[in-house]
Amino acid sequence: MLADILSRNWWMVLVRGLAWILFGVVLFAWPGISLLSITLILGLTLLLDGVLNVANGIRERKQHDDWWILLLIGLAGTAIGLFAVVNPAVASLALVFYIAIWAIATGLMQILAAIRLRKVIEGELWLGLAGAATVIFGVLLAANPGVGALAVIWIIGVYAIAFGVILVLLSFRVRNMAHRVSAARA
Repeated sequence: MLADILSRNWWMVLVRGLAWILFGVVLFAWPGISLLSITLILGLTLLLDGVLNVANGIRERKQHDDWWILLLIGLAGTAIGLFAVVNPAVASLALVFYIAIWAIATGLMQILAAIRLRKVIEGELWLGLAGAATVIFGVLLAANPGVGALAVIWIIGVYAIAFGVILVLLSFRVRNMAHRVSAARA
C-alpha cells in the first residue's frame, strides 16, 4: 500500500520538502538571479526530487501495488530535471511550459494518490493539498507565459516554499503513522 511506502520512507519525503524549501529561499535571497541560473537550480532540484521518487517506487515494487505512482512522478521530475541541466539555454526559453506540464502531471498524480489513501491513513489531506497546490501552480504558469522572468522566479519561489512546507508536514504525519503501526504490532 502507498501508505506503507510513505510511512517507511518518511525521511525521503522530508528531504524532498527541505530541498524545495531551500530552492525557494535561494530564489528570494537572490531575486536578480538569471533565468539561465534558475533553470540550472530548478533542474537540479527536479532531478533530486525525481531520483528520490524513482528510488522509492522501485524499492517498493515487490511489496506494493501502488509503487508505480511514485515511479511515474519520479520519472517525470527526473526527465525534466535532466533536460534542464543538460540544455539550460534551450530549457530557459521553455521553462514556464516545462514547469507547468510537470506541475499539472505531478499534482494530478498526487491527488490520485491521496484519493487512493483516504481510507487507509489519516492525513491524506496533506498529500491532496500538495497535489492541488501543484496543479494550481501549473495552470497559473501555463495561463501566464508572458510574465517577466522576475515574476516567474517569485511565483516559483512561493510555490517551492509552500510545496516544501507541505511535504515536511506530510513527512512528520506519515512518520507518526509508522510509529503508531510499529507500536501496535509490538
